Amino acid sequence: MYITIRADSVELEGYVNAVERKSKPLWSRIGQFVERICKGAFKRALERNDDVKIMLNHDPSKTLGSQREGNLELYEDNIGLHARATITDPEVIDIARKGDLVGWSFGFYDRDVQQKRDEDGFPLRDVIDLDLEEVSILDNRTTPAYDGTLVAVRSEEKSIFYGETFADEIQLREMPKEDTEEEVKEDEEVKEEEAKEERDVPKQQETVEEITKIRDEFLELIKDMKN
Repeated sequence: MYITIRADSVELEGYVNAVERKSKPLWSRIGQFVERICKGAFKRALERNDDVKIMLNHDPSKTLGSQREGNLELYEDNIGLHARATITDPEVIDIARKGDLVGWSFGFYDRDVQQKRDEDGFPLRDVIDLDLEEVSILDNRTTPAYDGTLVAVRSEEKSIFYGETFADEIQLREMPKEDTEEEVKEDEEVKEEEAKEERDVPKQQETVEEITKIRDEFLELIKDMKN
């Protein structure tokens, strides 16, 4: 995940999930399994839904934008579901600045799933098609839940599923703060005042020299009168 922090926003870019890759073991009511999102599943989902939302930790109360709002871009390529987002939420900016963002996840509903076993005989859930509802950026508060416990629990009922945390290398960059118009104006006023003082110095020097010259002439005149 690439993270660029600016004064009033944070820019995020990376992969939400990789296609054709088996997840870590997840849990259902009948036991453990692994899951694999098949190639094309995200592409079809995005064709059906052009307003996927972005959240913090799958929390609807922390919805941070959407495709239609213009701050989230999503597409599937040969690797998987790629995301690019610009977030202006102060909490997220603070979390990013602290280095506490850990990866991506996504919320979806099944459309076409095949249950099988992989080459090792482990239960495998192939998601051929899905409905994508949201993508989430995750902070370090959610990491334990994605290691095969709470959020990874699946049921056989029609409910929203959450994909495992996709946490690749985090690359963080903080951009220098840009001055506001008021700060720029204040800086210009300070520079102008300094320039004025510099211009006044020669004038003051000339005045001192002139006074000194008048004094010397006056003393010379007094001396001549005494003589």
